[in-house]
Amino acid sequence: MRETHSVGDCPLSESFDIIIVGAGIVGAACAEACAEAGHKVLVLDRGPVGAGSTGAAMGHIVVMDDSAEQLALTHYSRRLWNERATELPADVEYQQCGTLWVAADEEEMRAVRGKVAVFQKEGIQAEAVDAAELHTLEPALNSELVGGLLVPEDAVLYPPTAARFLLEQAQARGTALRLGVTVQTLLPGGGVTLSDGETLSAGLVVNAAGCAAPLLSAGLPVQRRKGHLLITDRYPGTVRHQLVELGYLKSASGVVTDSVAFNVQPRANGQLLIGSSRQYGNESRAIDPDILQRMLKRARRYLPELGRLSAIRTWVGFRPATPDKQPFIGPSLASDRIWLATGHEGLGVTTSLATARIIVDLIAGRRPDIPAEPYLPARLANGEGTHA
Repeated sequence: MRETHSVGDCPLSESFDIIIVGAGIVGAACAEACAEAGHKVLVLDRGPVGAGSTGAAMGHIVVMDDSAEQLALTHYSRRLWNERATELPADVEYQQCGTLWVAADEEEMRAVRGKVAVFQKEGIQAEAVDAAELHTLEPALNSELVGGLLVPEDAVLYPPTAARFLLEQAQARGTALRLGVTVQTLLPGGGVTLSDGETLSAGLVVNAAGCAAPLLSAGLPVQRRKGHLLITDRYPGTVRHQLVELGYLKSASGVVTDSVAFNVQPRANGQLLIGSSRQYGNESRAIDPDILQRMLKRARRYLPELGRLSAIRTWVGFRPATPDKQPFIGPSLASDRIWLATGHEGLGVTTSLATARIIVDLIAGRRPDIPAEPYLPARLANGEGTHA
């Protein structure tokens, strides 16, 4: 990847069509789409590519149906990822392994049947599986589980290399990349000011800074949500699908209390990535032993085999969450030359490609393939938080 660091590589007098602040997977996707559309693009980030939320993500490409708006965005973006599967390099580790949403009781199986109906109505392949089918698909699961929901077209990938790939595609189309710089201010008239006083001009700026987005867009209601992940040594074949408990949906809906849920991903090299936890109001990057133990205890309840596996690394990350659980995509309220692409919480990897397409379509004055209104920052003017 070509990386530009010095002022000499990016002259002060140079102007860009679009400056994108943030080199995570959302910013990278926006850069690629904007460059493909013919725009002269500059990407700025203070750290390595994908070092923020992207580097702490599971990389689950998943259709979610907590709301009609979430279903539309995740379905659209999953389609875009699946269409590109053959062009992704090996180090992106893209696997269309499918998701198995695991039901612990009959109440959750009733939810499964409801989800099958919703998914099939939208043309999404999904099927309910009973206990026998579940244990044929995943023999290591707890034998007391009653069934589940199989969504076979979901996938997994490795987020940092996916972000790098998208940025490399953008750079191949002329995008400039500057790392190791801190953006201080987004200018209402276009462009940015860096922390060292340097000013860079652009017709439009996209704030794709993830959890740091509110530092650049005052009043933006994006909160940092802390999560823990653990990865094991290599145990090929232990798990075949992304496994998630149906209770995950209930824990994910909480906005105040700490929560844990069973969420296990098979990696291409045979490792297992284990989640998940959610905490608000905890800004520490330290491992929370209590949360970690709760998370692992929950995981072993569903997958007893985990108690015999060796962990090699644990880490935490922060995800940008919004009050209504929809990302901000489009022009900000502050200026029509400052746009937002942030607030994706745990779905930034999934929805990055759709976010980029929506941004490019709106810039061009086209109607996106799905209605953009639910994600526009303009909804803040209708009481969904404040944004200067």
